[in-house]
Amino acid sequence: MAKPPSSTPPSRTPRTKATANLGGHVEKQGLHPRNIHKLGYDFALLIAQSPNLERYVKPNAFGNDSIDFSDPKAVKALNQALLKSHYAIDYWDIPDHYLCPPIPGRADYIHNLADLISKTTRPHGAETVQVLDIGTGANIVYPLIGQRSYGWQFVGVDIEQTALNNAQQIIEKNNGLAEAIHLRLQPSPLSIFHGVILPNENFTLTMCNPPFHGSQADARAGTVRKWKNLGKTQQKNTLNFGGNQAELYCEGGEAGFIQRMIMESISYQRQVGWFTTLVSKAENLPKIYRLLKQANALEVLTLPMAQGQKQSRIVAWRFC
Repeated sequence: MAKPPSSTPPSRTPRTKATANLGGHVEKQGLHPRNIHKLGYDFALLIAQSPNLERYVKPNAFGNDSIDFSDPKAVKALNQALLKSHYAIDYWDIPDHYLCPPIPGRADYIHNLADLISKTTRPHGAETVQVLDIGTGANIVYPLIGQRSYGWQFVGVDIEQTALNNAQQIIEKNNGLAEAIHLRLQPSPLSIFHGVILPNENFTLTMCNPPFHGSQADARAGTVRKWKNLGKTQQKNTLNFGGNQAELYCEGGEAGFIQRMIMESISYQRQVGWFTTLVSKAENLPKIYRLLKQANALEVLTLPMAQGQKQSRIVAWRFC
């Protein structure tokens, strides 16, 4: 039987939602204590490392340097600067209309996973942390941060060959990644682990940021809300500030995707230490907990995450 889900993450320095001014930087609310981005962006440093960023940096309404986060080119330039300055990623690029994810939030997932595995035994006595990243995307950000921050080994999986081709370019153009990050095509869009976890292969954990929406219409409605909240007029055909169909929506949305993940995880319970996924919608949690109880998960943990006003969480489960 599954133990009651815990809303308390593995022990670490407590977080606070209050902001603090540290050395001239405003601390980002809710980020993990080890997250290097919690003190905000040092634009002078970033521009020195990546001069292309300078054209996008302007004072915001509060008089602080910032960028227009609704401009995909500006977000890409910021990501390139952050990856180069903090993770020694000299080359990073993505095709137009592909998801350009926020680096601080992605780093938070990685740091939470590091806390999780530090409290548990690695499967079969493995010395190296092996991670399976479901939906790694053209940006391959999770493996980049995890490899550079902790030296982990990754297998990145995606259903789009175009995304994997771009990810492979990033791997090949940066020193030290070719031996640490490997990519696999998921041939079935409705499968999660089937077809990509090989026989006798073991992973310390799996991770995933599931598609949020259940349809293109839902994705577009969400985009309209975001543009309205920013006080901007939506540009034609702009969807969620980047992101294609596979990255933004799937059959059943987030809940349906995670349901399939839980059901498939039963078949791989002896090959994976922890299964984990982001859960953006709190209303999906009761169903997820019921499914995990039905699957006879041995242990279920809920790790809260937050960045500013955005609340999210990681749900982790294991069988062995």
